Amino acid sequence: MRRANVQLKADRRSEILAAAQACFARSGFHQTSMQEICTEAGMSPGNLYRYFPSKEAIIAGIAERDRADAAQQFADLDRAGNFFEGLALLAQHHLVEQSAEEVSLCAEIMTESRRNPAVARIYQDIESDMRTRFIASLRRAAERGEVRRDLDFDGAVTVLFALADGLSWRRAVEPSFNADAVLPLLLGMVEHLLTKPAFVNNKTGEP
Repeated sequence: MRRANVQLKADRRSEILAAAQACFARSGFHQTSMQEICTEAGMSPGNLYRYFPSKEAIIAGIAERDRADAAQQFADLDRAGNFFEGLALLAQHHLVEQSAEEVSLCAEIMTESRRNPAVARIYQDIESDMRTRFIASLRRAAERGEVRRDLDFDGAVTVLFALADGLSWRRAVEPSFNADAVLPLLLGMVEHLLTKPAFVNNKTGEP
């Protein structure tokens, strides 16, 4: 019975997070009320508040759910036969296969993080975790000779995140944007960044 109760609570949390995700993506963080989330989830306010006391707590729950998914995806990246093959699968999932609702939610969280300190802390925490995992994967790829050993790993991840954020944002604001069509171009740019010698400034001789 105790195990069944734990599973029931986990299921209810998942249902609330899914309901909140749909509401945030549809109406935005500020425009969505806790009552709307209750209606979407099919539960009373009192029951919902037992799981999540605020919208920020719901965002934190969504972030933790996505962090667990990302950890599994990075493990799959490291198990891939080649770093770039694994990266292509990761990019296909996040930049092409994610639903319009998921893309809209990401854009909403990024926007809200600029004006809401609680959401900003959540966003920065998961961003830091993803950065650490990505740098570790790049270092292992360098040890295997798949990317440059002299790579600025932190700088490279900053560029990769900026490219991914740009494509995700484009999907959010331009419904006709074809991410699948531009993904090969993006992956080609990334492979060049990670494998070719760094650009050298002819005037200073510095990278």
